[in-house]
Amino acid sequence: MNLRGQLVDEQTRCVHYHTAKDIIAIKMKCCHTYYPCYQCHEEEADHPITRWTKMEWDEKAILCGRCHEELSIATYLAHDTCPHCHAAWNPRCEGHYHLYFEMEE
Repeated sequence: MNLRGQLVDEQTRCVHYHTAKDIIAIKMKCCHTYYPCYQCHEEEADHPITRWTKMEWDEKAILCGRCHEELSIATYLAHDTCPHCHAAWNPRCEGHYHLYFEMEE
């Protein structure tokens, strides 16, 4: 698995987001590389983020940092905890969904 960014621990927290609930990484559609956040992608990649379309939400593009299970975008968006290990995810990440996923306007 290709995971990049300014990671601070093995649960995918980075220098930008590192609370107890900041434990997911997102596979960027543009480069098929997992990053913990958009800022890590902006700092390391040489291209802009391409958003996943709604038709692609079955793609496994979310990595739970606690159990390292890959989840579909649809599964991630439908839950506030990992369905495998039950770790809680940061609900404030919803404010960044529009950067990664095409959302309804």
